[in-house]
Amino acid sequence: MRTYIGHQQAISVEDFAELALGTPVELWLGVEGETDEERAAREDAARDILGDNPNLPDDLVRIAAQVIEENPDLFDVVPLARPARRRTVRKGAAA
Repeated sequence: MRTYIGHQQAISVEDFAELALGTPVELWLGVEGETDEERAAREDAARDILGDNPNLPDDLVRIAAQVIEENPDLFDVVPLARPARRRTVRKGAAA
């Protein structure tokens, strides 16, 4: 099944999140190893975006709720069977 946000196809989870947000996920979450200057610039950009679109957090919650409502199976948890532990017998040891 293909997923589209607007006219763009979301191929991965990251694509879907970026297209839904309208910004790269890294803008909001940061990246491993970013410098203090990079973090400050990222946070400034995020503040500017929120200043231009103060409804963005509410819109994102609404989108998330809609996705959950339309896809309840996303949260189906199926316990996985644990493989039986193998007993290893070392050569020369009594079993």
